[in-house]
Amino acid sequence: MATKQLSAPTSGAIHVRTRLSGNFTILANGLAQRPGSAVTVGVALYINSMPDGTPVTIEALQEHFTEGETVISRALRELEADGWLERRLFRDSDGRLRTRTLIYTLPDLAAPDGLSGTAQPEPSCVDTAISLPSPHTKHPESGPPNFATPQTEPVEGTEPPAEPAQQAAPMAQTEPSPEPPARPEPESSVTASPQAHAILTELGAVDSRLTLSRREIDRLAPGVDAWLASGVRPARITGTLTADLPVSFRSRPAAVLAWRLAELRPAPSPEPPPPADPVAPLQNCPECDHAHRSPTPGLCPFCAHDRRHGPPRSGTVDAF
Repeated sequence: MATKQLSAPTSGAIHVRTRLSGNFTILANGLAQRPGSAVTVGVALYINSMPDGTPVTIEALQEHFTEGETVISRALRELEADGWLERRLFRDSDGRLRTRTLIYTLPDLAAPDGLSGTAQPEPSCVDTAISLPSPHTKHPESGPPNFATPQTEPVEGTEPPAEPAQQAAPMAQTEPSPEPPARPEPESSVTASPQAHAILTELGAVDSRLTLSRREIDRLAPGVDAWLASGVRPARITGTLTADLPVSFRSRPAAVLAWRLAELRPAPSPEPPPPADPVAPLQNCPECDHAHRSPTPGLCPFCAHDRRHGPPRSGTVDAF
């Protein structure tokens, strides 16, 4: 500094600000100042700076960063656990499973309904990023923001820059618009049973990698209820979801569980056959002592016929 400024700090970072008119990214301080891994913050900054539709698979991020698959995968998991990032599975028009990555300006913001339903046309690459602005973010008033620019002393022998021909008109005083009300978290139209929540919660005890968040449990619970309605026992559901898991997950384990619940659900049990007609017990005929089936004791059909119509004439063959 050419002149001493009493308000300037004596140590630490001192900002020399320059007003940017383009090619910059706005990032929440909660993310930029996130404690922990610097790789996590760097990956978040890179994804936020890229346009919608940019591939953000681990392979694509490895082409940009020098870190390996394990470090980048851990960074994505940390961002997803904190609510800055969410990965969802969907089926494209060809019926293939793809991953849509949602990037939130602030954590714990629900995605718009249009992004969670039927797959819409998008680039052929898998795992594309979609930025979602915060509904609580205040829009700036009309006019450009007032960025502080560094003051420089004129160099001796040079003329100071000429004043602009026309000063910008003062900003009009307008009443601040009321802040929009906070949007509540969307509630699922299907209320899952407590048993389904318990089955999903206990998966973490079988495999610690299957420890799910509250949002993931709410999303998977209706699928578990469909299994229970088909007559599948809870132990079999747990075994199907935890058996033969991959050594490492390329995304959140909830995506694997959602696929298994949808694709491996057994067919519902067939309707039981109607009960058969009851079988009459055996009775002994008091005339011929032959056994016959009848609900009550009495004559057999042959003896009853002879009693009604008389004994058979000579020359006929006895039925017995």
